[in-house]
Amino acid sequence: MRGLTVKNALVTGASGAIGSEISHMLASKGFRLFLHYNSNLKAAVSLQNELKEKYGVPVSIVCADLSIAGGSTVLWNQIQETLDVFVYNSGSAHFGLLTDFTEESITETMQLNLLSAISLSKAIVPNMIQKKSGKIIMISSVWGEVGAACETVYSAAKGGMNTFVKALSKELAPSHIQVNGISPGVISTPMMDQFTDEEKRSLSEDIPAGRFGEPSEVAHAVEFLMSEKADYISGHILSINGSWFT
Repeated sequence: MRGLTVKNALVTGASGAIGSEISHMLASKGFRLFLHYNSNLKAAVSLQNELKEKYGVPVSIVCADLSIAGGSTVLWNQIQETLDVFVYNSGSAHFGLLTDFTEESITETMQLNLLSAISLSKAIVPNMIQKKSGKIIMISSVWGEVGAACETVYSAAKGGMNTFVKALSKELAPSHIQVNGISPGVISTPMMDQFTDEEKRSLSEDIPAGRFGEPSEVAHAVEFLMSEKADYISGHILSINGSWFT
């Protein structure tokens, strides 16, 4: 009898709320997981143990700072496996007027939200091309589509990510590899804790759906885009924002 082929998946930013939901979804489907984290080792180990116990799948955690040049090389050197699914879920934003940004914060924002995504893709795709299959999914942002005041650099980086998705999808389509992006609006994660209850209530009232999205809803979108049902979808940015921006 032939053994079942185990598929490999990498999720960056796995220890966060969205990354954790994506990791649970992949583990439930039997993937061997490589879960990336930067500073929150405790959360990464806790997730690793939880997934192993609940789903019985191999789970490795890998550490790298993707906000610095060379971080993607540090990460990839810990994996060196052919991946079936690659989810780039790393990102953070500096809030403030453009004139208040330092050159260091500009560089860090662009590196984490765009340049490391490009570098990791460059490392990962040769094996996918050789295998003639693969799914690449970038977690972008609504601000990459419409831009946001006081988040200009982040908006530029995510806008670049969206265009990168479209461009790379054209390069890899002949190799039967799909590249797509997901563009969340406001999602209920610990990042929202920096806002007061009144600010969050006011923001939810601006969203036609009347609520924030849930991390699980982003994971559901990843689940669809990585499935065979989405084999003819590539170069698409899937918005998940409750009709906030359409």
